[in-house]
Amino acid sequence: MQRRWKIFLIVAMITLVADHATKYWARNSLPTHPAGCAIPADVVSHKCVGVKDTVIDGYWDWRLSFNPGSAFGLFDSQTGARVFLSIIGILAVVAMVFMVKKARNDQRLLAIALGLVAGGAVGNLLDRMYFGVVTDFVLWHYHAKEWPVFNVADVALVIGVGMMFFDVDGKKGKKPKKRGAADAPADATAKTDAAG
Repeated sequence: MQRRWKIFLIVAMITLVADHATKYWARNSLPTHPAGCAIPADVVSHKCVGVKDTVIDGYWDWRLSFNPGSAFGLFDSQTGARVFLSIIGILAVVAMVFMVKKARNDQRLLAIALGLVAGGAVGNLLDRMYFGVVTDFVLWHYHAKEWPVFNVADVALVIGVGMMFFDVDGKKGKKPKKRGAADAPADATAKTDAAG
């Protein structure tokens, strides 16, 4: 197997495992009110809510929530969102595989980026297909001002897309230029002049 494929698959699998391990932990460990509600059904139907579990007071909490839309709560509309976003997720993975196929083995940064995006896309896709919603649990905020709740897959997607901008073309495999008469070494030119 070529190096870029190994890097891509390893990064994608690590991302996927990390995403689903943390989502499993969130669904089974984070508090809700009232306690003991059915997850995710009761949270989605607003019969209960996730309760903040503080990590850094005033800045970072864990809070269980379920998102029918895309990353960071965007496109938060249940009607048609599941099918549409599932199709988008599948197309994204196909696009990542195509890009790995077109990449070169020296484009390691690009292979890592594509692995992050593919792993994140599959992570949220599996959630959406199995539960109908995506598990979110990371809440960043500055006191009362909150960032939309997110998960490991969302982080991988953002980092991966950002990394892709740094290595779309990568280091071009430059072929050595053929030297013409104009590129002949100076000592060779001097010898020719001496002979004449």
